[in-house]
Parts: sequence; structure tokens; C-alpha cells
Amino acid sequence: MHLAFPYQFDSSGRTSQTGLSSHIYDMIEQLLFTSPGERVNRPTFGTGTAQLVFAPNSDVLAAAQQQVIQASLQQWLSDLIRVQSVTVTAEDATLQVVVKYTLIQSQQQQTQLFVYGGAGRGSLT
Repeated sequence: MHLAFPYQFDSSGRTSQTGLSSHIYDMIEQLLFTSPGERVNRPTFGTGTAQLVFAPNSDVLAAAQQQVIQASLQQWLSDLIRVQSVTVTAEDATLQVVVKYTLIQSQQQQTQLFVYGGAGRGSLT
């Protein structure tokens, strides 16, 4: 069962579900925009990416955050996806993260755009 995020009910009053691809997108988004220590029983869960919107933009910061994101994705979602690349771009008050990965179950390649402080969710492929 793949629960929809954010948690909601469907028209029949049951817990809303979604497809595998959408569910994995939701899990990546939760991982990206959760700060370490924010979850009580999982203190190492998260990347703190949302905090970078207010940080000074630099190549060093982007490279460091790319490594943090890639390591977190491998730690928490390695049973579902194989990460191919992560790209972080901070521009004004908008933070963009592009994650390229392969779904293990279907071998389908995905490229997803995650935006914080701007337009929102998107798919590049």
C-alpha cells in the first residue's frame, strides 16, 4: 500500500493511496525537506535542505549539500531506488534539487525536480 502524502482521505472516506512512482517522489520530498533531529524516533532522518534557501549561495555549499542528499537517499531509500545523480541550485529565495534515479522494482528511470520557496513539484522526464 502506498499512502498519499500529505495524508488525506479519498472520496469513499478511506486513506488515500497513490502509485509507486508518486509515492517514491513523496518520500524523497520528505527526506529532502526534513531537518535532522526533526523526527523523534529517527534523529538522523533528513537533509536540512530547506534551510539552504537563506544560506549564501556558493559552489562549495551546493557540492556539500549534494553529497548530504545523495548519502541520505542511499541510507533511507536504497531498497526502492538507485540514485544516479543529485544537483542542487540556489537562486534568490528558491532552492531547486534535481534527483535522477532508477526505480528498482520496474527499472524505470526518473528525473524529478524539487523546488522549495517557489513553484513546487515537477517531473523532468
